[in-house]
Amino acid sequence: MRRTVFNEDHEAFRETIRAFIEAEVVPVHDDWYAAGQVPRDFYYKLGELGVFGIRVPEEYGGAGVDSHKFEAVMYEETARAGVTFGGSGVHVLLGLPYIRMLATEAQKQRYLPKFVTGEEMWALAMTEPGTGSDLAGMKTTAKRSADGSHYVLNGAKTFITGGVHADRVIVCARTSPPREDDRRFGISLFAVDTTSEGYSVGRKLDKLGLKISDTAELAFTDVKVPAEDLLGEENAGFSYLGRNLPSERWGIAFGAYAQAKAAVRFAQNYVQERTVFGKTVASFQNTKFELAACQAEVDAAEAVADRALEALDAGELTAAEAASAKLFCTEVAHRVIDRCLQLHGGYGFMNEYPIARLYADNRVNRIYGGTSEVMKSIIAKSMGL
Repeated sequence: MRRTVFNEDHEAFRETIRAFIEAEVVPVHDDWYAAGQVPRDFYYKLGELGVFGIRVPEEYGGAGVDSHKFEAVMYEETARAGVTFGGSGVHVLLGLPYIRMLATEAQKQRYLPKFVTGEEMWALAMTEPGTGSDLAGMKTTAKRSADGSHYVLNGAKTFITGGVHADRVIVCARTSPPREDDRRFGISLFAVDTTSEGYSVGRKLDKLGLKISDTAELAFTDVKVPAEDLLGEENAGFSYLGRNLPSERWGIAFGAYAQAKAAVRFAQNYVQERTVFGKTVASFQNTKFELAACQAEVDAAEAVADRALEALDAGELTAAEAASAKLFCTEVAHRVIDRCLQLHGGYGFMNEYPIARLYADNRVNRIYGGTSEVMKSIIAKSMGL
C-alpha cells in the first residue's frame, strides 16, 4: 500500500536527519550507552539543526510548522539506526505543548528562544514515589507567599525523564487541598528553574532499558518559584495534563511502531548473513514465515500510527483513539521485537547487537504514558462499557 502521510519536505528532512545520525551519533553512541546519558552539548547540536523549533512560532525563533510529522520522521530514523537522542524527545513532546497551550506572551518570550536553541532543556515532573498513575494523590505542595510574589515548593518526584540535564522542569504541585467531590482540584503547574536554591537532582535511575535517557529523582526543599512561572491558572493543572495526553500517547505509539519496523530490518539483515548447517538462516521456511508475519503486523501498526498522526495534526485525535493507537502499536512492537530477537539466536541476547537494546528499550512502552491496562479501560469507557 502506498503511504501518503509524508510529502517531499518530510522526505528531505529525513535525508538530513539520517545524515546527521550517521555523522554525529553512530560513531559515539556506544560511548553514550556506557555513560548512561548523552553529553549536554549534543542538545546544542540538535538546536542548531532546527529540530527543537519546528513547531515553535517564527516570532520566537522557530520554523512555525504546526505539525508532528517531522517528529514522526525522527522516530523512524532513530529507530532505523538503532540509536536514541536521550531525553530530547521529552523536551519537544512533553515540554512544548504546555508552553504553547498555557504560557502568556511574556512567558513565551522568555522561554521559547532558549527552548529552540537547546540552551534550556525542559522536562515534565508528574509522578511521585508511592502514587504512580494516581496523579490526584500527589503530595508535592506549592504554597503562595503572603505578598503573592512567589510560591514555596516542597516535595519529591520520580521517574523524570530528562531530569538530569533539564534546565526547566514543569512541576505539578498542590496549591490547594482537594475538594470532597473532586480529588483533581488544587493542582497547578510551574516552570521551575533547576538552578533554584533547594532544587536537587537525586539518583540517576538505573533502568532496564532506555539506558541513554537520563531518568532521575527530583527533590524540592523550600524552592522559591516566582509567581510569573505559574503556567496557566492556579488549581486547574489536572485538566491541562489531560489535554496533552493524546499527543503524548501518539508519540509512544508511533515510536513503538518505528521500533517494530526497525526490528524487522535488523532481523532481515542478520538472517541473510548468518549461516547455520551450511545455509543462511534466511533460507529456512520458519525464518521466512516469522519475518512475513512480523512484516504484516508492522504494516498494520504503520496504518494505525499514521491515522493517529493525521488526526493529531488536524486537532481531532480523541483520548480513546490515542489510547487505542498506543495499545495496538505497543503490543505489536512487543510481539515483533521478541520474534526478531529470537531469529538472532544467542547473539540477540548480546547488547552489542541493536536488537538486544531495542528489546529492553521497548518494554516500557506498555507502561509509561498509561499502562496497557489503563488504555483498555479508556477504550472500554468510550464503548459505553
